[in-house]
Amino acid sequence: MSPGVPQTAAAQKAEFGFTLPRPTAAQRARAARLLTELRTHYPGARCELSYTSPHELLVATILSAQATDASVNRATPALFKAFPAPADFARATPQQIEPYIKSIGLYRNKAKAIHAAMTEVAGRFGGDVPQTMAELLTLRGVARKTAGVVLGNAFNINMNVVVDTHVHRLSQRLALAPRGASVQQTERWLMALFPRDSWCELSHLLIFHGRYTCKARGVKCCEHPVCCEFGQRCELRITAGPAKPPIPKPRAGKQKKRPRKESNL
Repeated sequence: MSPGVPQTAAAQKAEFGFTLPRPTAAQRARAARLLTELRTHYPGARCELSYTSPHELLVATILSAQATDASVNRATPALFKAFPAPADFARATPQQIEPYIKSIGLYRNKAKAIHAAMTEVAGRFGGDVPQTMAELLTLRGVARKTAGVVLGNAFNINMNVVVDTHVHRLSQRLALAPRGASVQQTERWLMALFPRDSWCELSHLLIFHGRYTCKARGVKCCEHPVCCEFGQRCELRITAGPAKPPIPKPRAGKQKKRPRKESNL
């Protein structure tokens, strides 16, 4: 089991609400090598959402569902200027929040979620974003992914590995989770394989590799050291097949003239 994780099933269930898989020593050693490689190639991996406080990160993460970080970052400066504290969001209405996030998909539902979550933060939690997974999950618009982003990045609390589309895809390609694993199963395998103090960082490292190198399609496998060594289950590598031998080019020089066929006419 990875360092920092409770060793007994009962202790894991008490802390996480579930038990983790038990990887072999060889699997953990392979994961350690992968972590070293990712750190070498992506030393600046970090959360790419712009924020200056835990509640801003929470709002930005709610907005980022089914949207790009870049689109969220374009909208949040004006939003945070208009509503600088959770209480300011709480005093507003969802309709007053909507114009600031209209450029982001599902903005009406997200405005309602932000208003409800900030109302709870301002009231029930005294204006401070809660620092436990259980409490964060009681807020509207917050699931394990959102809660993990806030805990890991705002408070340096590692309660899970955030699994987005990049992390889920790469966990299959890099053989970090069983074939066909669900997002939930992938999260648990990553938690079991990697040291607990690396969970937040690991998510960023995998996201950077998936966002900038190992994209969903249109990539050339084995041109990056991480993919070369660890991408053993990459579907692009498998379907590509062996390289075809090059077609020989004709030699330079005079070509022999073929004899002319006589006409039957």
